Amino acid sequence: MRTRRDGARWDGGGVARLRGWGGVATMALACLLATALVLVLPRLSDGGSGERGNSASAKAGSKDADRLTQAAPARADEECEEPERSLKPSPKDGPVLEAIKKRKVRKLVVGVDQNSYRWGYRDPNKEKGELEGFDIDLAHEIAERLLGDRDAVVFRAIPTNQRIPAIQSGQVDMVVRTMTINCARIEQVDFSTAYFETGQQVLAPKKSTITGYNDTLKGRRVCSAAGSTAEAALKEKSFGADIKTTVPNQLDCLVRLQLGQVDAVLTDGALAAGQAAQDPTVALKGKPFTTEYYGVAMKKGADDLVRRVNDVLEDYREDGWKKSYDAWLADDLGDDARPPKPKYKN
Repeated sequence: MRTRRDGARWDGGGVARLRGWGGVATMALACLLATALVLVLPRLSDGGSGERGNSASAKAGSKDADRLTQAAPARADEECEEPERSLKPSPKDGPVLEAIKKRKVRKLVVGVDQNSYRWGYRDPNKEKGELEGFDIDLAHEIAERLLGDRDAVVFRAIPTNQRIPAIQSGQVDMVVRTMTINCARIEQVDFSTAYFETGQQVLAPKKSTITGYNDTLKGRRVCSAAGSTAEAALKEKSFGADIKTTVPNQLDCLVRLQLGQVDAVLTDGALAAGQAAQDPTVALKGKPFTTEYYGVAMKKGADDLVRRVNDVLEDYREDGWKKSYDAWLADDLGDDARPPKPKYKN
């Protein structure tokens, strides 16, 4: 048994008191209650504090940022051969970040997940129940570098299918939520350079005859999150699977799998590995059949914010990324992973 950096004790399989149906059900119930509160997300006008007295100053900053980003044209690559190419990094602040800094409550508002084990989740076994995980570490790092305070960040839990609307409406400054960079999305939001590489993979009960993303899915009920790349993959090629089951969040698919309501889950392999860690009766089936990259998503035209985040990632890949990976993901994904190399636009 070893100790994780936050003090939690890990068992032999790398899980901190959160295995099987009990842990998943507890997390699912907490997430359902929280989701009821966050589906209608508060506007950025509260400056990320939720207090009425801070709204006037925050509104001014939010309006400035909205005006600056809305004025910029879409910059999606015309042929979109490499959607993960982003703007070159810069350590200089620009008008979008300056507007954020002018808020009365000087905090970055970040859209995250709260039910993806090891990525962004609340451990029900802990008293405070604070968000933790690989994505949460990155959000804290960005806040520290941009605002000088690791805790100068407000997390807002966002369902998978609400990530882009939350950015476009100005409800969050950015989304750090296992969000794949692809051609369709770069027409709607801007991304940082990639900070993680993964691929689509099938999750199913260990005893299932399903062997992967292939003909063994024929006639099977497959679950995916609405608005995810998994949903798009199934629509493009389903192998005869029943693809009617879509849910707001990935954890909902795991719960349905455990209840016998679906036969398999299609999701990012990195997320699926975390779900398999929660429930030892399920396993990844077959190899990843895509190569995908996670990026930090921001509003279209927020160029200075994108460049600053890319500047943060330049240093984070060298000092911070591996430490966070080892703490949260190495037990499930192996300890030899490295961050993907950044790609920049000419």
